[in-house]
Amino acid sequence: MDDNDPVDAIALAWLRERPGTPVDGIGVVTRIWHLAKAFGDDRRRVLAAEGADAATLDLLSVLRRSGSPYRLTTRELKERTMLTAGAISQRVARAEAEGLVTRTTLDDGSRGVVVALTPAGHAVVERLVDQVLGRELDLLSSLTAEQQANLTDLLRILHQDLMSRLGLGKIIQVGSADT
Repeated sequence: MDDNDPVDAIALAWLRERPGTPVDGIGVVTRIWHLAKAFGDDRRRVLAAEGADAATLDLLSVLRRSGSPYRLTTRELKERTMLTAGAISQRVARAEAEGLVTRTTLDDGSRGVVVALTPAGHAVVERLVDQVLGRELDLLSSLTAEQQANLTDLLRILHQDLMSRLGLGKIIQVGSADT
C-alpha cells in the first residue's frame, strides 16, 4: 500500500488504529465509490451545461433505445428503468412540459398511457448522448483499450455477482432513490 494514495491511507489508518481490521476491500470498494461520485458529478455538470438533468436523459434514452417509433407504455418505462409509477409519471410530466415527449392513452379502453419522443426530444437525446458518452470516453483515456476491456470484464463479473448476492435488479443512479 502507498500512504500517499488517499484510499490506501484509509486502509493503513484502520490497520494502525485497529490491527486485524479486514481492510482488503477498501482498495476496490472505496475507489469504486469515489469513481462513481466523480463520474456522476461530471455527468451532472455536462448535462447542466446543456440545460438538462440525468432523470430527463434517462427517460429520453430509454425511449430512444427502444427503436422506432420511439414509444413505450408507462408500464414498459417502469420495467426498463426500475422506477416507481410515480417517478415515471413525474419524469414524463416534466419532459412533456418541455415538449420532449407526448403522452396519449391506449386505444384499447384500458387506462394505459403511451409515451413517445417528439422530434425535439429526439434531437435532445441525440445531442446529449454524444456529449455524455464522448466525455466519459475521454475520462477513460488514461487506460489503454486493452486495459478498458479488462476492467470492463472484471467489473461485469463483480456487478453480476453482487446484484445476484444482494437480490437486486438494477441500480439506476449511484446513491439515490432516483425520481
